[in-house]
Amino acid sequence: MSTPKVGFVSLGCPKALTDSELILTQLSAEGYATSKTFEGADLVIVNTCGFIDDAVKESLDTIGEALAANGKVIVTGCLGARAGHTGDNLVREMHPSVLAVTGPHATQEVMDAVHSHLPKPHDPFTDLVPNPLAGSSRFPGIKLTPRHYAYLKISEGCNHRCTFCIIPSMRGDLVSRPIGDVLKEARALFEGGVKELLVISQDTSAYGVDVKYRTGFFDGRPVKTRMLELVQSLSELAEPYGAWVRLHYVYPYPSVDDVIPLMAAGKVLPYLDVPFQHSHPDVLRRMKRPASGEKNLERIRRWREGCREIVIRSTFIAGFPGETESEFQDLLDFMREAEIDRAGCFAYSPVEGAAANELTGMVPAEVREERRARFMAVAEEVSARKLLRRVGATMQVLVDSAPALGRKGATGRSYADAPEIDGTVKLLAPEKLSKRLAVGDFTKARVVATEGHDLVAVPV
Repeated sequence: MSTPKVGFVSLGCPKALTDSELILTQLSAEGYATSKTFEGADLVIVNTCGFIDDAVKESLDTIGEALAANGKVIVTGCLGARAGHTGDNLVREMHPSVLAVTGPHATQEVMDAVHSHLPKPHDPFTDLVPNPLAGSSRFPGIKLTPRHYAYLKISEGCNHRCTFCIIPSMRGDLVSRPIGDVLKEARALFEGGVKELLVISQDTSAYGVDVKYRTGFFDGRPVKTRMLELVQSLSELAEPYGAWVRLHYVYPYPSVDDVIPLMAAGKVLPYLDVPFQHSHPDVLRRMKRPASGEKNLERIRRWREGCREIVIRSTFIAGFPGETESEFQDLLDFMREAEIDRAGCFAYSPVEGAAANELTGMVPAEVREERRARFMAVAEEVSARKLLRRVGATMQVLVDSAPALGRKGATGRSYADAPEIDGTVKLLAPEKLSKRLAVGDFTKARVVATEGHDLVAVPV
């Protein structure tokens, strides 16, 4: 009997990627093989994104392609939780022939659907082995990232109700993972060769709020379910491996101040991914964001006073409903004054089901796009100026690509660069003929120039 094959497509953000890793690990544990093509699979699973219109279109198009090429498709992920125009499930409205539809973080529901349409191969030796993924713990299995870095998801859902966002309707309220489980997974990842751990969630700063920061246990010792204690523990686990810990999706609450000394002491990367979205208090109020622009500027100043090397990346929205030219100028002023190192910007796009659709003062599409372009011009000017300050400095670089052992050069990232969203460090041929570079290794490099958002450096 041939091994049943499952095709798999993972779309969307790193949080969806970790869901995909769980499903693929479970498939592998049960004896299924994976196929790189739709045509070569017995069925296809599509893990979707449903956050913005472009992502919805990409997900629906991918489902259509899988149906056309294969015919047997299971859909999971955020889009699977969205309702359509009639109030029924959007995916089923658009593609009624799919075999099953689930929402995000639904490993067991996906596996139930797979079992219904593609029975698993029987293995008398493994069928009786307890499966750690069936309970609350999540241990590393199949990863969709390169071997040297991994995402560590610490919670699901979000308690905020930002008017432009429908994620809580798809992923629910905040549910923090038990801190013991998170730390066990982190240790296993480091033991498995991971050199950079990227902490992700919908709201990393709020970790533990839902359980009132309850005390958990790791290796027999008590640890509070709270961001500070989590970061402290992760830094201790990373230290013997010389590994990096990077924090993403950190809301600018006062509690974040407590983590800055750990960054200054080199315990965790001096890098914060903070979704500010805007700066003007009135726009933030219309967005229902949990922080004000003035406090954010003060907080950034404090962070930089506590850790001179800190790098801040953020995302913003231009042309939010009701945004005046004056409010937009406030955002540009904020960018220059806050000196945000890395910034992305979306022109506001209405998302079906979002409360912002009911706000008055919709900004014309061409104005939204024009403001986005103006914002990015300022963001790039700030980023380029800050990158120039690094010329002449020697930095630690994590190697991501090194053809021919880096004899003619390689590509890597510094602490200031998260994978796929920030810049890179272009490594020139090493000065020493004997020096070799390998993917996943750290190397010291002297910065000699800048190229757009990237640095150029010589390994030393």
